[in-house]
Amino acid sequence: MIADEERFGTDPAATFRVNLSAVEERIVRACQRSGRNRSDVRLLPITKTVPADILRYAFAAGIHDFGENKIQEAQSKKAELGEMDINWSIVGHLQSNKVKYLCHFAREFHALDSLRLADLLDKRLKREGRQLDVYVQVNTSGEESKFGLHPDALMPFIETLDQFEALRPRGLMTLALFSQDMDKVRPCFRLLRRLRDQAVLRNAAVTELSMGMSGDFEEAIEAGANVVRVGQAIFGKRPTPDSLYWPGFAPEAGQS
Repeated sequence: MIADEERFGTDPAATFRVNLSAVEERIVRACQRSGRNRSDVRLLPITKTVPADILRYAFAAGIHDFGENKIQEAQSKKAELGEMDINWSIVGHLQSNKVKYLCHFAREFHALDSLRLADLLDKRLKREGRQLDVYVQVNTSGEESKFGLHPDALMPFIETLDQFEALRPRGLMTLALFSQDMDKVRPCFRLLRRLRDQAVLRNAAVTELSMGMSGDFEEAIEAGANVVRVGQAIFGKRPTPDSLYWPGFAPEAGQS
């Protein structure tokens, strides 16, 4: 396990500000290389495995958007940090029995991948009197271990979204192949962009691309990403197996 001091430094807020500045520079350079405006790209910090008490320092450093993979972890942190004006996003696979919890507090959901889940979310949100921004997850790498719609199933799915009045479609989301070889990673991003260009003809609201993490967000931006989900480049290497997705990278350049 990585000790908090080793991971976050003795002054976590200062550490996060430095890391945010470095990430911002990388975003700006990627936008410049691809001829895009910096305002076209939103940074979504991924706070999974970061303890709630440490997230207070992140808030102090100016991070007010928190992205979580697991609804249970997000719930716990929301309860502990309830007095803070935080925008909560859920970016990981959601089990149907967790829908009611997400609908209580999440601003957006980046992993919509079935009609059943869309229906459950829609019904629960209507009961809550809320709406939810959603991104449709697509499996662009072809890996069986990944969630998300098969690319061939996306267009029929997109055409059904208007029936769910409480869902506000924003765009598509993907997890690219976990590899240091960007020649293998980039095709995932390019595929999602092509699919978005087709999907927007069927639903004009599906305009954005949520793709790219700490190890590949620059390539994602160059391919058209509007939301990059960055965790370890801001908060340091995680004490979890997924910190090994980017072997050889510095701790601040790991997955998500």
